[in-house]
Amino acid sequence: MPLVAHSDLPTFETLRKRGEQVLSVREALRQDIRELHIGLLNIMPDAALRVTEQQYMRLLGTANQIVQIYVHPFTLPGLERSAEAQAYLDRYYTPFEQLKVDGLDGLIVSGANVTGARLDDEPFWEPLAEAITWASEHVTSVLCSCLATHALAQLLYGVHRRPLLSKRWGVFPHRAVRPEHPLLHGTNTRFDVPHSRWNEVTSSQLAPAGVQVLIESIDGDFHLGTSSDGMRLVYLQGHPEYDANSLLKEYKREVGRYLAGELAAVPPYPERYLPPSAAAIAGDHLEAAIDARERGAAPPPFPEGKISPLLDNTWTDTGKAIFNNWLGLVYRLTDVERGVPFMPGIDPADPLGRGAPGRPTHLERLA
Repeated sequence: MPLVAHSDLPTFETLRKRGEQVLSVREALRQDIRELHIGLLNIMPDAALRVTEQQYMRLLGTANQIVQIYVHPFTLPGLERSAEAQAYLDRYYTPFEQLKVDGLDGLIVSGANVTGARLDDEPFWEPLAEAITWASEHVTSVLCSCLATHALAQLLYGVHRRPLLSKRWGVFPHRAVRPEHPLLHGTNTRFDVPHSRWNEVTSSQLAPAGVQVLIESIDGDFHLGTSSDGMRLVYLQGHPEYDANSLLKEYKREVGRYLAGELAAVPPYPERYLPPSAAAIAGDHLEAAIDARERGAAPPPFPEGKISPLLDNTWTDTGKAIFNNWLGLVYRLTDVERGVPFMPGIDPADPLGRGAPGRPTHLERLA
């Protein structure tokens, strides 16, 4: 949360000039203290529905220990669900129509698993466009994950994601290319980010459309950016919400598919993820499982319990810092009345007061 310059101490002005958030007493008195209401639009399939919900809620809860955060999970109509998953949604998720009445301060849109080549043929396409159009008038900021970033790149800018020759899968080193941006305050300039995808949007596609690119991998992959105004839309292509064992569970699933004959080739290890000791255990298991299959015997269980303690998490601290900065910006700018996206005097086209480009914001184009 920002400091309040309640005296003439020169350090306040020094920090402000360096880009830190420092409020005047007048600005601080205008900010009535209240809770934040964050929507979580969860469009993941049944198998990942609750895990995704838990990952984002844990990241939100541990990122900020001051503001009280009410998380409102909801989903979109038209997605295929099992009877069990639908019963869970009906009991615990809030209908979108109710959230439109109650109001949200911020919105997080999860990724999704798709198999088709065209995102605009997916059942979530039109309901997602409706949700984003509503957010353009009523929500301070929308944060998008992976597939949601791909969908909005196409919806708002006509930028289509590109298929990769091989899956981008593992933990990769990244660098802040605009470390002065408020979303990156307090983060390292070098850090890791997990990725798991078959497609990509690139900085060279997004930057000409007005997206401010904030983080790229060392190899130049796009990871984090914002709309031209600096915060109303936040785009993530990686997965800072992942647990330390998330990629391990994906690898376990792929090994199971290979042993079942669904995959022709042995799945590779996620890049830069398994330390040598963990890779040795995984390799021994695979050899034993292949031997059992050839003998017509049941394969040994995957040694998840042995591998998990050996894994390193090299991304969560940076993810927490970015989410904390995002929550802080939403808290600072949203109106005291729930459902009103900005307090009086805030320019929606330049909410951070950083002299954003004089083009309409991408949310305003929808509105």
